[in-house]
Amino acid sequence: MTIPQFKQCLDDILGWWMNTMIDREHGGFYGRVDGYGQLHPTADKGVILNTRILWGFAAAARATGREDYRQMADRAYRYLVDHFLDREHGGLYWMLDHRGRPKDGRKQVYAQAFGLYAFSEYYLLTRQAEHAEMVWAFFRLIEDHAYDEQYGGYLEAFTREWRLPEDFRLSPRDLNAAKSMNTHLHVMEAYTNCLRTNAHPAVRGALGQLIEVMLRRFVRPDSGHLHLFFDADWTLRAEIDSYGHDIECSWLLTEAAESFRVFAPALVERTEAVALLMARTSRERGIFPDGAFRTEAAEDLVDTDRHWWPQAEAIVGFYNAHQLTGDVDYRAAAESIWAYTRGHFILPEGEWHWRLNQDGTPNPTEDLAGPWKAPYHNVRMCLEMMRRLGE
Repeated sequence: MTIPQFKQCLDDILGWWMNTMIDREHGGFYGRVDGYGQLHPTADKGVILNTRILWGFAAAARATGREDYRQMADRAYRYLVDHFLDREHGGLYWMLDHRGRPKDGRKQVYAQAFGLYAFSEYYLLTRQAEHAEMVWAFFRLIEDHAYDEQYGGYLEAFTREWRLPEDFRLSPRDLNAAKSMNTHLHVMEAYTNCLRTNAHPAVRGALGQLIEVMLRRFVRPDSGHLHLFFDADWTLRAEIDSYGHDIECSWLLTEAAESFRVFAPALVERTEAVALLMARTSRERGIFPDGAFRTEAAEDLVDTDRHWWPQAEAIVGFYNAHQLTGDVDYRAAAESIWAYTRGHFILPEGEWHWRLNQDGTPNPTEDLAGPWKAPYHNVRMCLEMMRRLGE
């Protein structure tokens, strides 16, 4: 587990995206490559894919100084602003057709958060005033439209015109619930990055409040697992253990709280204790005997497939726990998952399989690139490990 390994992995992933996904006819990036490696040039273009492309290339350009990564970030930013941005009602459309025309105008707060996350990273790369203005606009957009003044936290979704919808779901597999862990987690992630661009008291206050919501509402104090879905008044809707989100949340909470070390050291101490509880549970229950990290479980049902994104988050999450404690077992867990990932997930062309069967063979029914498969989890893992191993 070395810096050169992660640097090579980063360049291989982004090289695949530059070689495969640029849509030179209609602009931006193609919407889908299936699990067999087949490009679908007329596939719809999703906002999660495109905001994550911007984040991934901007973050990589900042870390490496590579001009080709910066050019990809410029391309992604321009396409988001020219095509996804709703200039009448504000925010980002959910889906465009392959020509860049709006197809689904709903406003998922998760998507607006990824817009803020990506725009913040792009500003950190460019330092241009117009990009700072976009960051502030999206912070205000989320606060003005999505914050729940009555019960606290953030509502899940709205129509294009920012009215409450009948269906809040982020994806068909989710519950139709007014509040979710996933949206709150990624609003917190976005606000953490936003604060790096603008130390405005409103941003710091919103982030601090959101950390408290995560600690009090979403993390189960007995196990460290996360509650996933609530009604608007915080009535719990379901119990599913999402190990991938647990370990991802553990290190994102640590990152979010770090900016409060001077202002609120007690909050940092509480957050790190919770993060370690989550990491401990994940290490004890979340690692398969072959070294892969599990995705989720519900009652007696366990998902025995291996998915790409929990591997990436677990490598960072366990190494983060090692850094907090010095416990070599956490580092060993990260090394084990990294070894499994290198041996099973990574294609010769650079991108990762979405899903493997229990025996470690690829399941090609899931995309290599698409609305939910982007240069985000694995790119961020590479960048985080390069940074952390270099400290």
